[in-house]
Amino acid sequence: MGFLDGLKKFGLGGLEEEELYEDPKKKVVEVKQEPKKSAVQINEETLLFDKKYTCPICDLEFSSKTIRSGKVRVKSQDIDLRNTYTEIDPSKYDVVTCPHCGYSTLAKYYGNLTKFQKDEIKSRISANYKKQDFSGKIYTYDEAKVRYELAIATAMVKKTKNSEKAYLCLKMAWLIRGETEHLDPDAEGYEAKKKENDEQEKELLKKSLDGFVIARQSETPPIAGMDELTLDYLMAALGLETGDYELSYKMVGNIITSRTASSRLKEKAKDLKDMVSAEAKKNSPQE
Repeated sequence: MGFLDGLKKFGLGGLEEEELYEDPKKKVVEVKQEPKKSAVQINEETLLFDKKYTCPICDLEFSSKTIRSGKVRVKSQDIDLRNTYTEIDPSKYDVVTCPHCGYSTLAKYYGNLTKFQKDEIKSRISANYKKQDFSGKIYTYDEAKVRYELAIATAMVKKTKNSEKAYLCLKMAWLIRGETEHLDPDAEGYEAKKKENDEQEKELLKKSLDGFVIARQSETPPIAGMDELTLDYLMAALGLETGDYELSYKMVGNIITSRTASSRLKEKAKDLKDMVSAEAKKNSPQE
């Protein structure tokens, strides 16, 4: 099952086979999976409001559910910079989707389209899109995954920066991880669903790392809102998660030897280097 397999239901299955990046570097890597957390019940409705948008493609108005400012608190941060929250999983609400024509993007990238991009979205997304209803009180994980798939498809056809596509893949991987954390271990089919999610997260993390490698070589910082050293740290973390230890060593080395990196970031990089060393040793062929 491909990571954009859900596009079939929108009449956009043809986009599944397209290359995500214009010049991807293929990698054969394995993902280090962290233990997942137990199910958590969340009351989301009171944390949300309907934000109004006018679609730049079809010119129709629509609403997208958005988290109210100041209503969530960071609980912890994963090694790849994903924040977790006490009350809600914000990843479910980061994508804005026009339910009329299918145009989708992260809220931070909404609008500012060229004529070429609008024409491509109209002809390759909207012309084949089957109208959806996202009018529930909250977005389910299944609905959120569909919205991310549409956002990745939109980014592909509008030929956006590789860093934007890489960031979308990273955010969708975080979404899948969040769903896994909220699964009920006692529910029927838990193991099968967890396995499916772990495989999807693995594929998305790989694609995200591939995209950031290309972006770092061809784009000028800030890249996806990150300065060079923050991106190096993220790439090192993704290398750890996907088993690309050589890349991780290189990226943390850039940070540790940098004259401009903060002492805090250098300490994080040193800790990450120790984790990479431990994982590389554990996964090295035994003589």
